[in-house]
Amino acid sequence: MLFSSSMIKPGRSRERRFYRFGWYLPAFIMVAAVIFGIVRADLEERAQYMAQQRLVASEQLARVSSSLETNIRGNVNLVQGLVAAIAANPSITQTQFAALSERVFAVPSQLKNVAVAPDLVIRYVYPYDQNKQLVGRDYTADPKRSVSVMEAIKRRSTTIAGPVELAQGGLGLLARYPVFSQANGHFWGIVSSVIDVERLFRDIDLDTERQPLSIAISRRPAPVAKDVFTGDPAIFSADAVRARIELGYDTWYLAAVPKAGWQTTPPDIGWLYAYATLIALCIVAPMIWVGILMRQRNRHIVDLQHREEQFETIHHRLTLALEASQIGVWEYEGATDRLFWDERLKDLYSAPPGKDIFTYEDWRSTVHPDDIETAENRLNEVIGATEPYITQFRIVRPSGEIRHIRAHGKAYKTSGGVERVVGANWDVTDDVNLQIELREERARAEEQNERLRATRRTLQHQSLHDALTGLPNRRFLDQFMEASNATTHSHRLAFIHFDLDRFKEVNDTLGHAAGDEVLRQTTARLLELIGHDEFVSRIGGDEFVVVTSGPAPEERAKHLGRSIVKAIAKPMTIDGQECHVGCSAGIAMQTLAFEEPRQLLINADVALYEAKKRGRNRAEVFSESLLLTAIQVKRTSDELLAAIENDQIVPFFQPQFDAVTLDIVGVEALARWVHPTRGLLAPEAFLDIAEGLHRSGEIDALILEKALFQATRWRARGLAVPRVSVNVSAQRLKDENLLEQLSHLSFAPGSIAFELLESISFEGNDRGLRKIIGTLKDLGIDIELDDFGSGHASIVSLLELGPKRLKIDRQLISPLQASGPQHRLVASIIEIGRSQGIEIVAEGVETEAHMDILRGLGCQVLQGYAFAEPMSPDAFMDFAAHWQQGRVPATAVPTRKLA
Repeated sequence: MLFSSSMIKPGRSRERRFYRFGWYLPAFIMVAAVIFGIVRADLEERAQYMAQQRLVASEQLARVSSSLETNIRGNVNLVQGLVAAIAANPSITQTQFAALSERVFAVPSQLKNVAVAPDLVIRYVYPYDQNKQLVGRDYTADPKRSVSVMEAIKRRSTTIAGPVELAQGGLGLLARYPVFSQANGHFWGIVSSVIDVERLFRDIDLDTERQPLSIAISRRPAPVAKDVFTGDPAIFSADAVRARIELGYDTWYLAAVPKAGWQTTPPDIGWLYAYATLIALCIVAPMIWVGILMRQRNRHIVDLQHREEQFETIHHRLTLALEASQIGVWEYEGATDRLFWDERLKDLYSAPPGKDIFTYEDWRSTVHPDDIETAENRLNEVIGATEPYITQFRIVRPSGEIRHIRAHGKAYKTSGGVERVVGANWDVTDDVNLQIELREERARAEEQNERLRATRRTLQHQSLHDALTGLPNRRFLDQFMEASNATTHSHRLAFIHFDLDRFKEVNDTLGHAAGDEVLRQTTARLLELIGHDEFVSRIGGDEFVVVTSGPAPEERAKHLGRSIVKAIAKPMTIDGQECHVGCSAGIAMQTLAFEEPRQLLINADVALYEAKKRGRNRAEVFSESLLLTAIQVKRTSDELLAAIENDQIVPFFQPQFDAVTLDIVGVEALARWVHPTRGLLAPEAFLDIAEGLHRSGEIDALILEKALFQATRWRARGLAVPRVSVNVSAQRLKDENLLEQLSHLSFAPGSIAFELLESISFEGNDRGLRKIIGTLKDLGIDIELDDFGSGHASIVSLLELGPKRLKIDRQLISPLQASGPQHRLVASIIEIGRSQGIEIVAEGVETEAHMDILRGLGCQVLQGYAFAEPMSPDAFMDFAAHWQQGRVPATAVPTRKLA
């Protein structure tokens, strides 16, 4: 027998305690379940009651919100008819407007007044007597009040803003209706209406005795006190139901709680407790009775369980031997030195076939020499002790193969008092090798992970920084602006956006390596200027943005902007050569607490554009007037693009005359824009914008095609016009498709002349430009140098270009009669041209005295208002026909007579 009776007693006492109380466990569980159910039912009943209250409150608030929105939309829609009438009849009079408005106000509403502002200046109001002081107000003169107006124009739809404090007193909603002419779709003006907010709230019973809710309305979902324009601001901090109304430009957020507050206890909760107690008694009492019966039944089974325990050890040994096919069982008796191995251990230790009796030495002789001492000591410690035998060692098979063995065992005494140790061995060689491999793989994986982390840090730094300068890049700036959206009153941002003025010249003349060095030196100078809490970002090419901040960053931003311009203006030494670059800067600062940083960057860009327009190498500060100018330029740009698409760019023609015979020897085609609302526009109104849009070349091509078409009409009418001159921009000359387009045109050599501005023609050593000019000459197209004397062309460059004609700038002709030095200068230009075989054309001939002086100096061709102003194609045909017949039409020369 392997176990004594003393070893069983602790287990029996535990079982007896279980038998005493265990049978009542289901009853205890059921009691707990019932209590849990009652508590849960109570919570659900309270939650349901609260949800029902919130649902009722939400429905009531929804009705208020719907009524409020319906009234606002009704007021807005009332004015829509008036807006439609104005769009259909932009020339509406005050009488017509008053009649239409009277019909609108005859309908019950909360409208307070309505105003009409053609071109953003208020002309008509209704009712007139109460609002006549508004007439003449210019929305663009007050940027703060024109925000919603500009937003309505931008969206091309009605916007509703407010409520705002009205000059007449009280609160009002502002509805802005952009008006676009139905005839041509162009912007006409703004119609504004005011909705009386106090009357609106009174009409929907927002705060009366009949209203069961306490309601507050705010402009923000999480408002401060000043954002709430009606109701108690504390309602937004309470557990209130909420709704919102989208007004277009603004949003109203509504919060409400019952005036009596939320009730937490349902009125019928007592019935719930009574029913739950009754159900608990019906369930728990039978369960206790069943427990008593089960306890009596299982007392008779206890004795049987104790008898089965005696067989448990034998059953365990047999199960281990039968099921663990990979485990060998052994038993060692120290008194007799006998060792028992089963078949699995015989195979494991490579025992001789047929040997059944083993000794301690048989085992010891197989253990690896390095492990024998530890294995023996561990076995000796177990014999006679109660702790288990657990160890691991290596054995050496007769073939020399080394295997890893894990041993578990325990000492016990037989019924005769003999001490034995029984245990199991199994081969864990594969596990040991796997663990070794796993440790090696883990070490390699850790090493690789560390390399990956280092690479990730490097890549993250590279993704947020410029490789050339090491500065933060555009992505870094975008993330910074995204994170800075929550700027507070006490912390505002300022952006300084600048780029280098002559950077392209450095790249073109000294190469891109020199350009890179310019960027690096620029970076070094910037880092000397900025503080520890500021940073500079390179956002592309030669563009940089410096970010500074603080409670009042205006002075710091202006000082830093001027310092940057001054520092970059200093010469840089590149490969031993001194370079002058310079920069232009635009400064923009947050003026509102929550102004978007991205809008701040746009404002800085607008200021940068203004700095470049004013001569570069300077810093400009953003203002609302700059924004309005940018909006006007954008509007003109959009209209110009539409004009090109809609064929609104037309040629006007000004004839050129032989200085001696006064015969028409040519005509200059000049671009004009037939604007649908502004009338006929000269090139000064749109060519700079076209240049910025990179569409000036397209305009040049249109004028050339239309001029050639008119030349065909002239020839069909028998009019002798030997030459048509058209202006050509640098964009047109650099267009890679220019020669292909010219190859499709039909013209006689010498019948077309391209006029090049002197500043464009000699802008640097542009070999490509000179090559294309040579090709144009080969095609039979004359080259004329326009506005000569106002630019910076050298005589050497003039000789290299070899133009057919020089056109003396009108600024030199105008004072010709009164100024002696001017007379000598013009004479020198004519003499230079004649010495090189270049024909001279004088522009701006205004008087007969001009004609006589220029004729005497040897000028060959005259052009100016003394003969004729630029004319439409039909007017020019009429003029040329009369001129060639010796008659001058009166419409051609308004104030001058020719001899």
